[in-house]
Amino acid sequence: MWQGKPSRHCAKGFTLIELLLTLALLATLATVAYPLTALMGKRDRELDLQRSLREIRRAIDSYKQAADDGRIEKSITDSGYPPSLSVLVEGVTDKTSLQGRKLYFLRRIPRDPLCECPGVAPENTWQLRSYKSTADNPQAGEDVFDVSSRSTRESLNGTLYSQW
Repeated sequence: MWQGKPSRHCAKGFTLIELLLTLALLATLATVAYPLTALMGKRDRELDLQRSLREIRRAIDSYKQAADDGRIEKSITDSGYPPSLSVLVEGVTDKTSLQGRKLYFLRRIPRDPLCECPGVAPENTWQLRSYKSTADNPQAGEDVFDVSSRSTRESLNGTLYSQW
């Protein structure tokens, strides 16, 4: 007598329903994750913009302080603010130094992280405001009193980047 086991075919793998359910779950997770990654990218660019603005504005203020202290040569009609952003990197001669040392205020001019203009020099990515222009209508002029982003987009808090 033959006493073999009944021949049963054991299916190995996943059923079509299991695969479809898994794909649906992954698609749902992807639709939730994508906006979050886009939000994180925007937040990172905003942090870069804040850091860059702070760095440039601190350098402009240091230049003005050095001019007010008599360390930088200026005429009576000058405001004491730098004539351009590149002066902050190139440096100016310190009048109080007998060796003619230079004062440097920036190592490099940071690029506006929101500027979508490849090939443009970093100093040209910023909107410049001279001392004589108003805050409502910032215009470039003989000096650099302030900088802002040229971007017309809105930030996460609802303000325009150009108003930062």
